[in-house]
Amino acid sequence: MITALAALAQATRLQTFRLLVSFEPEGVPAGELARRLGVPQNTMSAHLATLVQAGLIRGERQSRSIIYRANLDVFRDVALYLLKDCCGGNAELCKPLVDQLAPCCAPMQTNPDGKVA
Repeated sequence: MITALAALAQATRLQTFRLLVSFEPEGVPAGELARRLGVPQNTMSAHLATLVQAGLIRGERQSRSIIYRANLDVFRDVALYLLKDCCGGNAELCKPLVDQLAPCCAPMQTNPDGKVA
């Protein structure tokens, strides 16, 4: 848990994780991540290694590239840990936060024609 939080505490790694989440489930090649964030490739490699070690992302070799994806299961565990730990078992303390998260994370509604409502 501490490793994941420490990994996200650095600005470039947090930006990298956020970018990978936005590209789920396709993922992004390492070179593309470096280009999008304006980070030298060797520096990006070090950041990616930290995020992989923390379990927040996974890399999968495809031909000559490594495609990185966010590990949303681990992120969910970190978020749930923080909520449960901070609330100390008192659900009323976390209720306002959970209520604020609900609109963000509500399932998308689609019209009969398949478009997002």
